[in-house]
Amino acid sequence: MNELLQALTTLSHELGREERQLAILGEGNTSARAGDGTFWVKASGSQLATITEAGFTQVKMDAILALVEREQMSQEEVQAIWPEVMVDPQQKRPSVETFLHALCLSEGGASWVAHTHPISCNAILCSQLGAEPFMRHLFPDGIVVCGRHPAVVPYVDPGFDLAKAVRTELRRYQDAHGMSPKLLLMVNHGITALGKTMQEALNITRMADKWARTIIGTYTIGGPNFMPDHEAARIDNRLDEHYRRSQLTGR
Repeated sequence: MNELLQALTTLSHELGREERQLAILGEGNTSARAGDGTFWVKASGSQLATITEAGFTQVKMDAILALVEREQMSQEEVQAIWPEVMVDPQQKRPSVETFLHALCLSEGGASWVAHTHPISCNAILCSQLGAEPFMRHLFPDGIVVCGRHPAVVPYVDPGFDLAKAVRTELRRYQDAHGMSPKLLLMVNHGITALGKTMQEALNITRMADKWARTIIGTYTIGGPNFMPDHEAARIDNRLDEHYRRSQLTGR
């Protein structure tokens, strides 16, 4: 278990590096499945850049998923249930996005989740265009690392309500594409990377940042020159790119 927490701490520090501009202050959160029906998630108030192993909380997966089945929960109800879903109630209170992480780690098929607020991505997601510029690709590595199709949710109040919207989008995405997304775009909010490994979660986040910076750059000199859909599909299915994916993620 210590190895998992060490890796989760490392991932958080990489995401919180000031020069990367992926998250500042208490923004963003990370999580990882423990393999015993629980997962570890960043505690509320911890900072990605400076978090230690004590800044994470172990949470019962089934207990959180059962709560998501409710039609609604008030903020007061959410605060009251934390001791019931925590493995050790003496640990710090988990992030308000714990519901989101539980869904990405269960229905989303991820083992590692990284939720950040990159300045580059939010410059687009907070614009009048929303997620639309991300619906087509500009360069092959965006497809290789982030997947051909990102998932998208409109702005929803963070916490329980956002988790409900994410569950709806994950199910829609899986019905449409026969798989789970690697990248979830949240309009007026940020992004979430769904990785099979710690490295993949970091790779997706960093590539989404590059993708966003590239999109913004193209709008300054005439607009994006998007790849044709058939070329994006070809890149997505090339055998050598499948191999490169596995090498990049450490699988």
